[in-house]
Amino acid sequence: MPRPSTLDPLFRSLNSIKGVGPQLSALLTRFFGIAEADQAIALDVLMHMPVGAIDRRRMDGVSGTYVGHIATLLLHIDRHQPPPRGKPHIPHRVFAHDETGDIQLVFFRAAGGWVERALPVGEERYVSGEIGFFNGDKQITHPDFIVEPDKFDTLPLVQPVYPLTQGLSSKALTKIVRQVVDWLPDLPEWMPASRRETFGWPAFSGAMQAVHLPQAPGDGELTAPPRMRLAYDEYLAGQLALLLVRSALIAPRGIARQMTGKIVARVEAALPFSLTAGQVQAIADIHKDLAAPERMSRLLQGDVGSGKTVVALMAMAAVAESGSQSALMAPTELLAAQHFRTLKPLADAVKLNIILLTGKQSPAERRAAREAIASGEVAIVVGTHALFQADVVFHDLGLTVVDEQHRFGVHQRLALSEKGRHADLLVMTATPIPRTLVLTHFGDMAVSILREKPANRQPIDTAILPMSQYDRVIARLQARIEEGAQAFWVCPLVEESDVLDVVAAEDRFAELKKVFGDKVALVHGRLSASEKQAAMDRFIADDAKILVATTVIEVGVDVPNATIMIIEHAERFGLAQLHQLRGRVGRGAARSACLLLYKEPLSETAQARLDTIRSTEDGFVIAERDLELRGQGDLLGTRQSGMPGYHLAVPDVHRHLLEFAHEDAQAALADNPGLTGERGEALRTLLYLFRKDQAVQLIRAG
Repeated sequence: MPRPSTLDPLFRSLNSIKGVGPQLSALLTRFFGIAEADQAIALDVLMHMPVGAIDRRRMDGVSGTYVGHIATLLLHIDRHQPPPRGKPHIPHRVFAHDETGDIQLVFFRAAGGWVERALPVGEERYVSGEIGFFNGDKQITHPDFIVEPDKFDTLPLVQPVYPLTQGLSSKALTKIVRQVVDWLPDLPEWMPASRRETFGWPAFSGAMQAVHLPQAPGDGELTAPPRMRLAYDEYLAGQLALLLVRSALIAPRGIARQMTGKIVARVEAALPFSLTAGQVQAIADIHKDLAAPERMSRLLQGDVGSGKTVVALMAMAAVAESGSQSALMAPTELLAAQHFRTLKPLADAVKLNIILLTGKQSPAERRAAREAIASGEVAIVVGTHALFQADVVFHDLGLTVVDEQHRFGVHQRLALSEKGRHADLLVMTATPIPRTLVLTHFGDMAVSILREKPANRQPIDTAILPMSQYDRVIARLQARIEEGAQAFWVCPLVEESDVLDVVAAEDRFAELKKVFGDKVALVHGRLSASEKQAAMDRFIADDAKILVATTVIEVGVDVPNATIMIIEHAERFGLAQLHQLRGRVGRGAARSACLLLYKEPLSETAQARLDTIRSTEDGFVIAERDLELRGQGDLLGTRQSGMPGYHLAVPDVHRHLLEFAHEDAQAALADNPGLTGERGEALRTLLYLFRKDQAVQLIRAG
């Protein structure tokens, strides 16, 4: 179905606006983060929310003004006093008055006679700006607005303040916004009537007008009805899109798998430990999904070290019983190799054929792996996104397991399931995700949570120290390493940066080598895969005692003998990241320690973060706190990866609206899965408005 024609005005290029030339157009395109090939459109401007408002409604005359306040005055222009020739640093002064007093208007470097034209002697002009004081006289330096009396209505008495970028003036943007708001069409109402009545919200167009052309400074506030309405709309579009993706994933019927339970029982018997209650429950959930005719789409959330990989193995074993293959996909080569190492001994013990496939293997290795996958002799394939390239053909892919989901968006999820016509999907994440975020990013998935740690896990002692204690840290580290311990040392950046006063990984590596010699290894993102693997292998073999790393080790690296984690510049890391990094130790039988080194002075937020990490090891508590401290975009690292970033909703303020949007989206699709009729058309319009075009393509006929 094409986009409703009512929305055409909002999809007009900004080039069609008076006063937008090629230069401004290119600037706006960059500012709104649009690919060079495309152009900024009216909708981009409409969705660009103001962050405050300037109140210009005070019109008490010159005598009623005071320094620092914004006034709007109707002034009679008396005379001009341009600067003397050759003295451009002296300002151009304009003397003016109203019936209550005198005032000067001051302009620096005002060449070209435009001031004389804007403020002709003997005429009246409305002037708005901030009142200053100089040599006993009131003045306005560079007024914000100068308007002829008959054009008074073009002066925004309540002026929204927008985030700007280099080269884009507030005036230019405001002018564009006003034109675009005029193009707002009347749109059909997609919100349930009862919801709108309960909250007393305006219509979508009314809400946009109130925010961009406010009558009072409070109109555009985050908690005012117009912004609440718009936040709800954005959430509703997101929830509808996710539910449509879910129904598209599940619609091609899955297979009700026939499982014997034999291989699963053998795997459980081969485990060196007993399963936790959470693992048992998650495995039961997955079995139930696999046995049902719908396709499974399940998110397995578990804190660092809660045993997700074992649950995935049990799922893959069950699929092998039904005669199909499984693929386990990890975000990096390092992690794929590690999963393979963890799973291979268990798979071998129960005679499940398992192989590794990555982009870095030799052509001969890849060819052999591809043939084994296509022939069906392999039950489990572990790899990176290389698994989903066109040349990899599965004999019968029954289950895709994706590790560290937030690196893969909804579209990749759809692509994965294309490899196996009826493949089930299990996604694992070690980032404990608060309920609001689960709805936002995974509203299309059922959720299993592993809360407890395996029985043999040791608590981790966490301490916080300023960088000034460096020598003490080194002395203590020497003693521990002589006792046989191994340590991670994490730095935030790869090389010295003038902008950030950060000791980079390379410099720290050089410093530590002076003390520890060749017992130090280095891993960072700029090294080749083989260099990284070589350094990791030295550390795993206990040949290197200290591994200096950037955050490449954040996810999934498993070295049971490593019991010390030192994080330098801990104040620069987010809570979720600190928690992930700390989870790299405490994996063996020995007591582990995590040391957070910070640079003084600490900001309030950084202090709160470090205190949180010190006080709890519960990833779910940490994730909720992180949400409060940082807002949701950063929590999943989604600022960069094109996940649902919000323009109108501010999760810290509008979080409660997400639940309502989720309920309303579910109800709408349950009543009307094809989104037909009047209400269906309105909801389709909403999806196009928030650019969820791909979701519209997934609407099933009836």
